[in-house]
Amino acid sequence: MSKSKVTPAALETVEPIGARVLVRKDEDRKQTKSGIHLPDKIEIPTLTGRIVAVSAQVASDEDYPIRQYDRVLFNPKHAIPVEFEGDNRLFVIPVDDVVAVFRRGPGAE
Repeated sequence: MSKSKVTPAALETVEPIGARVLVRKDEDRKQTKSGIHLPDKIEIPTLTGRIVAVSAQVASDEDYPIRQYDRVLFNPKHAIPVEFEGDNRLFVIPVDDVVAVFRRGPGAE
């Protein structure tokens, strides 16, 4: 009797191609900054998120100082939603639609 090895399934990933990044959008807020809770049907749209992956083109381009795990502000106009493992907050976004990267100042920890 021969034993066949069971190999674990390869993990599937999403890798952006071209001048694009993969962003996990932050959750929409249900409370204002002053603490007022909003009804379920009303949310403050969030245009921020974390970079999950960057394309090879973006990673090698010094004009785009964007790295994995950066928190960014983005224009959602050209965002393409990615339904991946039940995560409905993933979007492939052209790098030109990333309008700002949040950075800590010198000495901030």
